[in-house]
Amino acid sequence: MNEKDILQEVEKLCREVCDNSSIVLNETTSANDVDEWDSFAHVSLIMSIEKHYGIRFALGELQDLKNVGELVHVIGLKLNEAK
Repeated sequence: MNEKDILQEVEKLCREVCDNSSIVLNETTSANDVDEWDSFAHVSLIMSIEKHYGIRFALGELQDLKNVGELVHVIGLKLNEAK
């Protein structure tokens, strides 16, 4: 699975979590760019991603991510590790 496909799936999950079908994500989008993306939505999104992909993030693994592109990259790495 390439990062473009992952981004599209993360966008879909974000729309569901934030209950906003008009959300559009790109590599530079951050939580600050999406009105509905608060701390509760963030936790819900991460849990949704873990469930969707069957992966787990380590506690400190996500704290330094600056945008969706970095999140997508980490998801891609985890999916490759699982192979």
